[in-house]
Amino acid sequence: MITMEMIGKVRRMKLREQLSNSEIAKRTGLSRNTVKKWLKAPGDQAPKYKRQSGFTKLSVFEATLVQSLKADSHRPKHARRSARALLAQLQAQGYRGGYSRLTDFIRGWREQEGKAASKAYVPLSFELGEAF
Repeated sequence: MITMEMIGKVRRMKLREQLSNSEIAKRTGLSRNTVKKWLKAPGDQAPKYKRQSGFTKLSVFEATLVQSLKADSHRPKHARRSARALLAQLQAQGYRGGYSRLTDFIRGWREQEGKAASKAYVPLSFELGEAF
């Protein structure tokens, strides 16, 4: 994983120890291109990499999965379907993808729904004696 600590280590090797990019790459186990890119980048920002989302085997079944997850979100926790049960449901409909792809999608969906649900209205003015 890329951390600011690792980028700082590469910069110190270059600036303080006056090592070449090849020598830094050998010592850190990074590629020369990565070392060169990190040295050219601004020092105060961590690099951000975005994986391009493409068409997956799950893409066809996302609408069905979202509908199932929304229905389950209204149920008590003990009555909700597990990811294994949702996998079995999707496989019955023709899904041939993997379990980890499904769990990644479910995890991301729950994070997004959690952010949307946190937008609640809290009144900042109270009647006398109501706040205590």
